[in-house]
Amino acid sequence: MNRTVQSSLGVFLACGLLAVAPGAKAQAKSEISVTRQPGIGYIATHIIEKQQLIEKHAARLGVPNLKVSWKTFSGGGAQTDALLAGAVDMVNAGLGNLLLLWDRTKGGVKGVVANQAIPLVLISRNPKIKTLKDFGPTDRIALPTVRVSTQAFLLQMECAKIFGKDQWGRLDANAVQLGHPDAVAAMSNPQHEITSHFAAAPYFFRELKTVPGAHVVLTSQEVIGGPLTQSQFFTTTKFAEANPKVIEAVRAATAEALDLVHKDTRAALEIYREVTGDKTSVEDLLELMKQPGMMDYSLAPQGTMKVARHMHDIGTLKTMPKSWKDYFLPIAHDLAGD
Repeated sequence: MNRTVQSSLGVFLACGLLAVAPGAKAQAKSEISVTRQPGIGYIATHIIEKQQLIEKHAARLGVPNLKVSWKTFSGGGAQTDALLAGAVDMVNAGLGNLLLLWDRTKGGVKGVVANQAIPLVLISRNPKIKTLKDFGPTDRIALPTVRVSTQAFLLQMECAKIFGKDQWGRLDANAVQLGHPDAVAAMSNPQHEITSHFAAAPYFFRELKTVPGAHVVLTSQEVIGGPLTQSQFFTTTKFAEANPKVIEAVRAATAEALDLVHKDTRAALEIYREVTGDKTSVEDLLELMKQPGMMDYSLAPQGTMKVARHMHDIGTLKTMPKSWKDYFLPIAHDLAGD
């Protein structure tokens, strides 16, 4: 196993034991910290932050003066380490991280609600690479986290389809861990060893517009056969049990934010630009949102059990969930997820 992944999993395991170990019951909190990653896929969090929607709904539910602080991490591994170490209370990160932590903590970490199932897209600037069959041993692929990100699992799933079930890890050695902004910079440098990037939005859109020769090799929709949830809020069950009104407020805040995305996309994008400092014009972002799958923002998890099944088949998950409700809190169980 990759040394970086070994270290990360070690932290997951060590902190996970702390997160679910018996002890004093967690206390309700008046101040919480929440993390996210870069990208327009996290637009719900930008709206929630700007409009203070968690605070608003918490006050409505009887938790006045709640303070919410936001932190941005380049990848899901650092977010989950922070969650289990107790440095943050809730994260908004990818499916692979949620499933891994749910498994490692024996249910001590669960999802709250999903945010979006917009596509992930594998981009290459190498003209020789048209499919996964064209990758050689020296062709490097940027991923936000190697081996345990959603992109990593998608690559494995497609390799198993193309090369055979026992070849699921065929491209693991090609992966290089880079946050999306750094990966775009690497892709823009013709001398850099990174020639491919399994990117989230808006980064794949930017690469297709600005990187010479950039083209689509694979999408998450092709791997899954439909939408796949890319981000969701998740937290420890201890925090959820001690702060039920906050959990309810997070769901309500997310629903309100996603409603704005659908009803007034321009206003939502203006908030995204303001909070993130993204210099992409609103017109270009509106063009991005017109692309297939780019308006798939919803509370219900989508396609998640397919990834869970793959993770269990390769031994990454020791426990195979019976349904998506196993790794989401009851606050989401009325949704039509999969």
